[in-house]
Amino acid sequence: MLKLSRLTDYAAVVMAQIARHPEQAHAATELADAVQLPHPTVSKTLKMLVRAGLLESRRGAQGGYRLARPASRITASDIIAAIEGPVAVTECSHADGDCDLASTCGVSDNWQRVSVAIRELLDSVTLAHLADASPLKLPMRLPIQSVTLAAEA
Repeated sequence: MLKLSRLTDYAAVVMAQIARHPEQAHAATELADAVQLPHPTVSKTLKMLVRAGLLESRRGAQGGYRLARPASRITASDIIAAIEGPVAVTECSHADGDCDLASTCGVSDNWQRVSVAIRELLDSVTLAHLADASPLKLPMRLPIQSVTLAAEA
């Protein structure tokens, strides 16, 4: 089963909470209370999101956490990568991947196509979409047939 970690899910929840009120700086304790998650978990998540460049933090009385760029320019893929690392189905599906079976497995090109299609879909979902209560409207047909791998280009 493909599954995101709880920390990635929590990161999306925290980011969505911030995106709903982008005009204000958010304290870690306030965010933890608002999303009903433990403060240490929220603090850890916030640090990872700052390190990834998705949030900015400022200390002091007027400090707190803010989005580093508009919610419409932060993607689901950005949030996942900040916590999990690159989005890929298999080890050989991303640029830094390494696999001893790549030359003989016979499925690596197709796994790479699947990974690219998943990344494209996740890149099309923004934090603004996630923060909105309205259901997402996803494409009826995934673009996997049109995926071109770097080796083919």
